[in-house]
Amino acid sequence: MFVLVAPGQGAQTPGFLTPWLELPGAADRLAGWSDAIGLDLAHYGTKADADEIRDTAVAQPLLVAAGLLSAAALGDITPGAVAGHSVGEITAAAFAGVLDDTAALTLVRKRGLAMAEAAAVTETGMSALLGGDPEVSVAHLEKLGLTPANVNGAGQIVAAGTLEQLAALAEDKPEGVRKIVPLKVAGAFHTHHMAPAVDTLAKAAEELTPADPKVTYVSNKDGRTVATGTEVLDRLVGQVANPVRWDLCMETFKELGIGALIEVCPGGTLTGLAKRALPGVQTLALKTPDDLDAARELIAQHA
Repeated sequence: MFVLVAPGQGAQTPGFLTPWLELPGAADRLAGWSDAIGLDLAHYGTKADADEIRDTAVAQPLLVAAGLLSAAALGDITPGAVAGHSVGEITAAAFAGVLDDTAALTLVRKRGLAMAEAAAVTETGMSALLGGDPEVSVAHLEKLGLTPANVNGAGQIVAAGTLEQLAALAEDKPEGVRKIVPLKVAGAFHTHHMAPAVDTLAKAAEELTPADPKVTYVSNKDGRTVATGTEVLDRLVGQVANPVRWDLCMETFKELGIGALIEVCPGGTLTGLAKRALPGVQTLALKTPDDLDAARELIAQHA
């Protein structure tokens, strides 16, 4: 079997949607979504600069739209499981049939706006720690008042907190950590700083009617599979202010016996983690439409 995964915020780069809009019907689909959520996705995906697409309210719907477009370009496929990292969980919910595309984009637009508003209260950010022992790193982060917001596995933890706390981390790395990399995000996501966004998202979720997943859905909360649409939606809401456990998601992929992992556009981050944490599993990132044929061949081998 193969798993289809969607990346989170920070994966976006200027112009990354340009080649995808050359595919038949893609521009029209994106225009329809743009009208539905009141955001010019084509502009932000093709012409906007790095600072514009760093804006949380823009980046999140842009990433979900990119994931949906690139997955649709693969044709009629049925993955053995789906998952997404952070905002990518909304993309995965659409893959699983829990939400239709428009509902997913409507929800992520409200999520992005609410999280941007919460992030504006205090100057916060996130930095990735590469290498080191997870237990040592987590204890060090907590000493500095930081939150291990993403426990990604493969020797990577993402710290989140105020800019002052992150500056202190840069000067005082945990033992064994090779490198600290600031991320292209505009807030301390998946921490208590995002608590105000949870209430807003909960109200938005009440307006939706989720269906039960048609394929196995793996949750960031604890790496467990979720069987009902209602629980998927509840977890999407709560996850905004709680750590992402991608390490546990990958453990579940192992237990499910996956043979391949395909990451939708803008792919690269999650396949990189999988290469280190899931030896023997074939990986492929959809970066441009040139990757589609190889992805279809991989799917044919593992469907």
